Amino acid sequence: MTHVKICGFQTAEAAIVAVDAGADAVGLVFVPSAHRRLTIDDAQGLLSELREHAGPHGLPEIVGLFADQPLEEVREHVEKLGLDSVQLCGAEDVRYGDGVGVPVYKVIGIDPDVPIGAQMPRIMVLQHRHSLAGHRIVIDTKVPGEYGGTGRTFDWELGADLAAGIEMSLAGGLTPDNVAAAVATVKPWGVDTSSGVETDGVKDVEKVRAFVEAVRSTDDAPGPLKRLLNPGRLPSLRRLFRRTKS
Repeated sequence: MTHVKICGFQTAEAAIVAVDAGADAVGLVFVPSAHRRLTIDDAQGLLSELREHAGPHGLPEIVGLFADQPLEEVREHVEKLGLDSVQLCGAEDVRYGDGVGVPVYKVIGIDPDVPIGAQMPRIMVLQHRHSLAGHRIVIDTKVPGEYGGTGRTFDWELGADLAAGIEMSLAGGLTPDNVAAAVATVKPWGVDTSSGVETDGVKDVEKVRAFVEAVRSTDDAPGPLKRLLNPGRLPSLRRLFRRTKS
């Protein structure tokens, strides 16, 4: 089953809908510059309601999102909020991730406006280092000055090549309308969305439900249907290496 993480919740109501729909993880943003940012007090209130509700699927994984913040600040959030894991969205290195004290998702960005050949060595080195450290990899669209939630996709064929070699989550512009095709194309360990389940910058509970349902329907689809979603897709590591030379 594809792991489903939905990030950027600002109300308990929307988070509870995600849990009831079957999301595996709920992400709360603590990046100071992000418009979805929560304070510790805000997060405590949201999590109190969420934990009281639990839902038929039990409690999801609670993930805190941070970017280039002091390590002690991250640890404080983990301790006070009881976070299960953190997602590091900035330039944090392996040593920083190891100091967090809970499991780590590490975001590696792909800039859709830069030739992939110029980026691939960096992507592969970071992916290798963080994977060896036991960090879960998230491949996301990179937009200067932003830390996720941009609504922009990148080349999913490239994502499929990366996913063929290592377990990773796919992020970047995923919506209820395109996530089934993304899962069929990339075959990632997990998917991650934020702005893709919003309307006018606010979590839309119908889109939250639809996103989870779209992923689960793809997980449950028989082989022929998956091929219809993605005709002729066969991951090729040789194509990945050709990209690095282009």
